[in-house]
Amino acid sequence: MKVYILTLFPEVFGPILQSSILKRAKEAGLLQVKTVNIRDFAIDKHGTVDDYPYGGGPGMVLKPEPVYEALAWVRRDSGTKPYVALMTPQGRKFATQVARDLAKRDPLVLVAGHYEGFDERIRSFSDDEISIGDFVLTGGEIAAMAVLDATSRFLPGVLGDATSAESDSFSDGLLEGPQYTRPQEFLGMEVPLVLRQGDMAAIVRWRRKESLRRTLERRKDLLRDAVLTYEQRRLLAEVLEEDRVDGKDLW
Repeated sequence: MKVYILTLFPEVFGPILQSSILKRAKEAGLLQVKTVNIRDFAIDKHGTVDDYPYGGGPGMVLKPEPVYEALAWVRRDSGTKPYVALMTPQGRKFATQVARDLAKRDPLVLVAGHYEGFDERIRSFSDDEISIGDFVLTGGEIAAMAVLDATSRFLPGVLGDATSAESDSFSDGLLEGPQYTRPQEFLGMEVPLVLRQGDMAAIVRWRRKESLRRTLERRKDLLRDAVLTYEQRRLLAEVLEEDRVDGKDLW
């Protein structure tokens, strides 16, 4: 998969692209990432990429011409029309399903804005707008990093275990349950017996049940929207009974 990141600060992506999963994915040829400096496509000799907003107001707004020219270069470099996503708090909320969808978009362009936002006409150059949460960042670089990292996990071969992405939190709309490693006992806290007995069917059931329990405790809103299987509904009923929780508002 080829990903282009349009940004005014390409240098900030160096560390994350040279670390962990993204580094291994690049070295294996599964992921290509090019950072494109929007300033290189400014149309004046001063390298101007922002200007004051029409009608007044605080801050500066990213100009349309440099972004348009940068995207034109991407089209020439990739040899095709890419899928363009703007990083903006006005976009759709980023989630696992969005990451899974973006992993199928090749080439993909992530546009990291800065200043007070984009000139409205830049939106007409894009296919998607994505927000990583209801808060404001100085620029879209951190959002682009999050989207890139989460999306890359769904590329075939990127993760050592092909099932890892599917067992993460939110992969089925629920939170992941508790995880344990050695030692068996630490500060009086022991690994649950079911995980030590080697009965895989029992372990799978326990993990599904604890996933439901954790989601109920921490993100009940996810349970309301989740499409549960018959088995999951039975397990949830057990959790509600064990924890003495009224589940009427879940259905």
